[in-house]
Amino acid sequence: MSAVEIPTAPRKPGDGVRLFGFTVGYVNMPVAFFLSGEPGEVRAPVTAFLIDHPKGLVLFDTGLGPRFARPKGTEPDSFIDLEQGDTIDQRLHAIGVDPVEIRWIIVSHLHTDHAGGNSYFPNATIIVQESEYHHAFHNVAEDPIYEISEYDLGQPFLKIRGEHDLFGDGTIVIFPTLGHTPGHQSAKVQTDGGDIILTGDCCSLKRSLDEFRLPDNCYNADQFMESLKLLSSLERKGARVFPSHDPKFWATIPKSVPIG
Repeated sequence: MSAVEIPTAPRKPGDGVRLFGFTVGYVNMPVAFFLSGEPGEVRAPVTAFLIDHPKGLVLFDTGLGPRFARPKGTEPDSFIDLEQGDTIDQRLHAIGVDPVEIRWIIVSHLHTDHAGGNSYFPNATIIVQESEYHHAFHNVAEDPIYEISEYDLGQPFLKIRGEHDLFGDGTIVIFPTLGHTPGHQSAKVQTDGGDIILTGDCCSLKRSLDEFRLPDNCYNADQFMESLKLLSSLERKGARVFPSHDPKFWATIPKSVPIG
């Protein structure tokens, strides 16, 4: 099935890029994992996006993958909650998109809640910052949030350095937002309703950006703060910034229909 055949929202003549958002599980975390020193717990959505471009279908992140999927009706894990049927391949099937038609996967980074579903897309090329690729394949022995079996799958990697305009038309521009990991990246998507920034874990909660708050632990705090300043600059210029794990923000975003 091509990008022009999504049955729930058929493409009209002149349509540009369309963005679809999906919930692909939840993680139960201390708030301090996102905002340093903050008390309490949060049930944070895991998010992924389909970018329907006239030249092909693109994913931004793939969420939690099959190793976490539990049968419907069974008790969730205390940390991760992903029911069968809620994985990204099933979310796409529900709107008529065959996973084999996904051409590109932009991974913000290779943590398990952002790259866990890569295996569902055998024909996709994975777009990653070169520094993230090197770290994820060579330096993560003591970091349990990386699971190499979820991304070392034989799929081709496009390893980039810095900013990358995917189709050369300014509609999907990938750019580094370092700090959470050595090669974290975000993407600016140009929709008919304006620019949307898909942040990954550069901005997990809206308060992260509003208050310039870092998490308790990050790979490089100085880089992380510079990335938040970059997002703030883009926001001031009119872009909509989408935090990746904010339950209140995510409740306002329509799912499985075009955004923007």
